[in-house]
Amino acid sequence: MSTIRLHRTTTATAEAYIAALTDFGPGRAKLFGNSADAYLKVHHRGAYQADVTEGSSGIWERLHYDWSNPDRVVLTTTDSNLWGGASGHTYRFTRRPDGSTDIDVVVVRDGKNLRGKLLGFVLGTFGRRVLETAFENSVKAVEARSLQGSEIVARAAGRGSGAQRARADAGSPRCDPIRLKRRRAF
Repeated sequence: MSTIRLHRTTTATAEAYIAALTDFGPGRAKLFGNSADAYLKVHHRGAYQADVTEGSSGIWERLHYDWSNPDRVVLTTTDSNLWGGASGHTYRFTRRPDGSTDIDVVVVRDGKNLRGKLLGFVLGTFGRRVLETAFENSVKAVEARSLQGSEIVARAAGRGSGAQRARADAGSPRCDPIRLKRRRAF
C-alpha cells in the first residue's frame, strides 16, 4: 500500500476547487487528466455526495465522493480494476488571509491484485512525480477556470468591458480614438 501526500497553494478559492472537483460533466479531463470522458459514469449525485466511475488509460475506479465538509472532500474507492482496501483520495482546504488556498491531498493506493500492487509500489516510489504533475495541472486549470469566471462576472457587472475602458480613457492624454477603434476591430 502506498500513501502519497501532495501540497499546493492556489489563487483559486476552496469553493472553486471543490466545484471543479465535483463537476462530473463532459470535459472533466481538461481539469483532471486522469478522468477521461470515455470512462466517466455518474451513478448517483446528491447535494453533497456522488457515486462516480472514472479513470483513464485502462485504469478505472468507482468512487464515493463526500463534500459535506467545506474544508474537506473525501473520495473513497468502492470498486476498481486495480485498487481496493483503503484506496482513495482526501483533499483538505485551508483558506489563507490573503485569499489564496492551501490544498493538501492524501492519495492511498492499496492494490487488490498483482498489477495494482506493482503500480501502487511504483507510484509510492519514483512514480510519485506523475501524481504531482497531474495535481499541479489540475490546480492550474482550476485557477484558469476561476479567473475566466471572474472576468465574465466583471463584464456582466459592467466592469472591464471594452466600452467601459474606452469611456474611462476618454479624459486621458493617452486616449487616441483611432487606436481605440483599431483595438476593437481586432
